[in-house]
Amino acid sequence: MSLIKSISGIRGTIGGKVNDNLTPIDAVKFAAAYGTWLKENSTKANLTVVVGRDARISGKMVSSLVCNTLVGLGINVIDLGLSTTPTVEVAVPLKNADGGIILTASHNPKQWNALKLLNEKGEFLNGENGSDVLKIAEDESYVFSEVDDLGTYSKLPGYMDTHIEEVLKLKLVDAEAIKKANFKVVVDAVNSTGGIVIPALLDKLGVECVKLYCEPNGQFPHNPEPLKEHLTDISELVVKENADLGIVVDPDVDRLALVCEDGSMFGEEYTLVACADYVLSKTPGNTVSNLSSSRALRDVTEKHGGTYQASAVGEVNVVNLMKDNQAVIGGEGNGGIIYPDSHYGRDSLVGVALFLTHLANLKVSCKTLRESYPSYFMSKNKITLTEEINVDEILEKMAVKYAAEDVTTIDGVKVDFETEWVHLRKSNTEPIIRIYSESTSQENADALAERIIEEIKEITK
Repeated sequence: MSLIKSISGIRGTIGGKVNDNLTPIDAVKFAAAYGTWLKENSTKANLTVVVGRDARISGKMVSSLVCNTLVGLGINVIDLGLSTTPTVEVAVPLKNADGGIILTASHNPKQWNALKLLNEKGEFLNGENGSDVLKIAEDESYVFSEVDDLGTYSKLPGYMDTHIEEVLKLKLVDAEAIKKANFKVVVDAVNSTGGIVIPALLDKLGVECVKLYCEPNGQFPHNPEPLKEHLTDISELVVKENADLGIVVDPDVDRLALVCEDGSMFGEEYTLVACADYVLSKTPGNTVSNLSSSRALRDVTEKHGGTYQASAVGEVNVVNLMKDNQAVIGGEGNGGIIYPDSHYGRDSLVGVALFLTHLANLKVSCKTLRESYPSYFMSKNKITLTEEINVDEILEKMAVKYAAEDVTTIDGVKVDFETEWVHLRKSNTEPIIRIYSESTSQENADALAERIIEEIKEITK
């Protein structure tokens, strides 16, 4: 069974049985449930939804099903076609739409796809709203419109260019400084829509761009999650091309990873740290990331006189805490930058523009910038779930085992030790338990993770 319903959307593998995978019938059912929820929560006679998709092979099929389902409910559809998650998020308020759907399974392999659901602000639905949509789908309590009341369908190609223009308008994006720096950058867009929009943004910023896997055909040349072990090709090409850095985005362009000029990883975790360092130097304030993110953001925030807080994992949770704490920047340690002056969503375009401005202003190399930040090392591991594994029982027993330490249970179990931490939680997007650990060396982070994994195995025996 590969159909996952969570705060991160409706996600599954293409094909197979209805209700077990993301089949055409499931795509229609959840699109109908979302459209019905919109209608039930609006007083407007005519509703509009923006739809966009990444370059996955299944994207065109799923998009056709979703768009026509909404039309069948009497909802007007603006189809952006090939797009990015942040582009759809930006488009919803700019087009005065009532919601949005992004068809993408983010970092999952090509057999996966998903419906990510947005409200009228272009932000992800909260837990309560998401539960309401799932209940409508479960009850199949939707009624389609008669022929005279069908919605309209219109295409709006090229909206990623509009998104780029919005990024260039941001006060802290200094296009002139970037142009003067004469950067040369290698881009790995894993053959999805980032291969269109990131080179286009770099062109506007006067950056020389060397493209790697930028053909938006949905044939991912490596695992699309931007982790070190998947990025050997770009690391080698950055060195070969004598480039200043490498830029890596996931298929829907909401996660940003960077490669230094010597081919070493800048680190997904440090994308947000660097951008926050720049933003806080210009606009002091508070920051937010999730429990699985590096302590480095806390350190940088406190250096600038601000306050850092951690939320449960999930973009909507980060956004809610950012609003509560009036954070000037936030995001997730997976390379997701959320900059409220733009919009409340993870956005690699914003991240690229802020990072390059920071680098240009400092006039230092990517490697030198990375070395200026507190040195933490993270180990990211996972355990595949089976029917025999009781996740709740595991988490409860681990919380009890480490009760003498600083334990947080708002999202799984996080144990903070003096110089390191470990976070255990059930994934929102895959049938796995994630085990993230961080310490003062890679060896210590790996050792902590291995110890915890062995303890979990003992519990499950």
